[in-house]
Amino acid sequence: MRAMGRRTLRTAPPAAYDRTWAGEARSAVGCAAVLLGLLLLIDTGAGTLTPWRAALWTGLAVLLLLVLWPARVSAGPGLLVTRGLRTRAVRTDRLVSVRWSDGVAQRLVLRDAEGARAELDPRILVANPPLWRVLDADARTSVQRGTLRCGETALRQMSERVDREMAREVFRTSGLS
Repeated sequence: MRAMGRRTLRTAPPAAYDRTWAGEARSAVGCAAVLLGLLLLIDTGAGTLTPWRAALWTGLAVLLLLVLWPARVSAGPGLLVTRGLRTRAVRTDRLVSVRWSDGVAQRLVLRDAEGARAELDPRILVANPPLWRVLDADARTSVQRGTLRCGETALRQMSERVDREMAREVFRTSGLS
């Protein structure tokens, strides 16, 4: 049983998860480490490295790591969970809206009937078709139940994007592209 603020959900093990998360997390750590190394090297070469400056550079590298740290996404029947700086879970079989967020980074925003909200990078769904299939099946359940009031267009666009990428991958692996 997982406590989520005011409500409690019984969760089964995830049916699908983001297989690219570990690589993205390693890249985030690598970028932060390279930045820290370069800043310390430059400061040492200039002869201006002090404990305070080293602490400042370390803090800057940690801040970069927090900005780059990817959310870990998993989905099971009726539930999608994103774990980043905060853990958010939304009932995908009770969705009320699915929309694209405006901004620099494209995000898919999911809201359920209980008011829970989760955001995820659509590239995660494109890179992990099993994760998309779980979400899509539950979203169809929401449409059939009549709870999904807004978002069928966003889901259709996401479905087309996943299908397009899967077709490209099939052509690439078969040598037809």
